[in-house]
Amino acid sequence: MKIKQVEELVGITRKNIRFYEDQGLLNVERAENGYREYHQEDVIRLQEIKLFRKMDISIEEMKLLFEKKKSLQICLEQHLKELEHRKEGLLKMQDMCERLILEHRSLESLNAEDCLEEIEQMEKEGAKFMNVNKTDVHKKKRTGAIVGAAVMTVLMLVTIIIVFWANAQDPIPLGLLLLIAGIPAVIISGTLIALAGRMKEIEGGEEDEASKY
Repeated sequence: MKIKQVEELVGITRKNIRFYEDQGLLNVERAENGYREYHQEDVIRLQEIKLFRKMDISIEEMKLLFEKKKSLQICLEQHLKELEHRKEGLLKMQDMCERLILEHRSLESLNAEDCLEEIEQMEKEGAKFMNVNKTDVHKKKRTGAIVGAAVMTVLMLVTIIIVFWANAQDPIPLGLLLLIAGIPAVIISGTLIALAGRMKEIEGGEEDEASKY
C-alpha cells in the first residue's frame, strides 16, 4: 500500500512516518519502481510506535525494544519507575502551589529564594521539577526559520537594487530588465510562502512530539 493509505489507517502524518523510518524504527521495502511499498506489518509497527509515543516512551527505548535488546516487560517496568518519579515531582509542585495559596502569598510577599532552596532539596531527594535550562524547541525553530528567510530576502532585495542601479548606468531593454529583476522578486515571494508554511508546521508541534527522546 502507499503512504497515503498508511496515513489514513494509522492516523500518523507522512512527515512523522518518514521521521520514524529515519530513526530506524521502521524498515520499509521498496517496489521495483523504487517507491516505498508498505505492508500490514508496517501498519502494525506504526500502531505500536503511536501507542508507545502516547505513553511517552522515548525513541531510544523503542529502538532497544524493536531490536530485541530489551523486552517489553522490562521496558514498561523502567518506564513505570520514571513515571512514578514524575508523579512525585508533580505532587510536590502541587503541594507547594496549595501551600502558597493557603498562605495568601502575593508577588511582593513571595520569597523565591526560599522556595528554590526547598525545590533544590527535594530534587536532591529524587523529585523531578521542570528543567529551566531546557531550550524552547519551538522558539529555536521559529527563530531559525525567520533568520533564514530574512537573509534570503535581504540578499534578493540587494540583487534587485544592484540590477536597477546597473540599468541606470547602462540602460537595457525594459522587458529584459523586468525579467532579471523579476527572478529575485519571485524568490522572495517563494521564501515568504515557505516561511509561512514552516511557521504553521512548527506551531502544529507534531514533528517536535515525534522527535522527543
